[in-house]
Amino acid sequence: MGESSGYKEYVAGLLAGVATVIIGHPFDTVKVKLQKYNTEAHGIRYKSGLHCSARILATEGVRGLYTGATPSFIGVAFESSLLFGIYSQAKQSLQGGVQSSGPRPQVIIPSAAFSGAIISFVLCPSELVKCRMQVQGTDSLVPKSSRFSSPLDCAIKTIKSKGVTGIFRGWSTTLLREFIGNAVFFSVYENVRYHMHLQLKRGSLDQSYLTDMGVGILSGGLGGVAFWSAVLPLDVAKTIIQTTSDKKSSRNPFQILNLVYRRAGLKGCYAGLGPTIMRAFPANAAAIVTLELAMKLMGIKHD
Repeated sequence: MGESSGYKEYVAGLLAGVATVIIGHPFDTVKVKLQKYNTEAHGIRYKSGLHCSARILATEGVRGLYTGATPSFIGVAFESSLLFGIYSQAKQSLQGGVQSSGPRPQVIIPSAAFSGAIISFVLCPSELVKCRMQVQGTDSLVPKSSRFSSPLDCAIKTIKSKGVTGIFRGWSTTLLREFIGNAVFFSVYENVRYHMHLQLKRGSLDQSYLTDMGVGILSGGLGGVAFWSAVLPLDVAKTIIQTTSDKKSSRNPFQILNLVYRRAGLKGCYAGLGPTIMRAFPANAAAIVTLELAMKLMGIKHD
């Protein structure tokens, strides 16, 4: 990111988060259901992401794909605002006002990991509510009498029964996922973006909104795919930790993954890979294009 512009980077990040949810939430619903049901010993198993999507559409319609979207909009918009704002400011602080000739891992990785750690506090409660809403629809083993009527109902009942700590169930796994994942995302995004712009300059091609959009789509999309490829097993563990009804279930992601591996093999540890990757490219491409367009409109200079 370029020179600090205070609140503007946070506004741009918020708009990027809204774009992410609009494009990516249906894929996320399918991913969560696959992670929940295809790793359990009993209950339905989906043959694929397509099979899961068809089941949702047949029983709940398009609305079913957007189950849990409300907490996702709130959580992801706020999270994205913090992520890009904190990353930009941390990066500038580490650079110390020195203009870099290219991406510097010693600046990008700690800045991204730090911003990822901070947003885990926002993401954990919003994702817990979202996941619990998503798994109680099609093919759910949860009795209808025990289901939540809305995201607010889910949050209130969770806090009443488990206390404030209950809404943060799975936080350590979320922290680990965001710490690692964002270091990977921003490393790929910054490098792809830098080298694409370098090639465009060498080719003497005029910079335009169209070329900037193309760079944003590719750099953001590849960054998103890299993020989820690196941390999907941790996300599988987080989903299980946050949605299990077993009070004695472990909250250690590595113990959970060991259990999943013994039950479903390596495939179980990557449950939801198909819809996750299908979501990762367009959702993150939309986020970066929206972010960079908003920054340009607000006059924020980007390295």
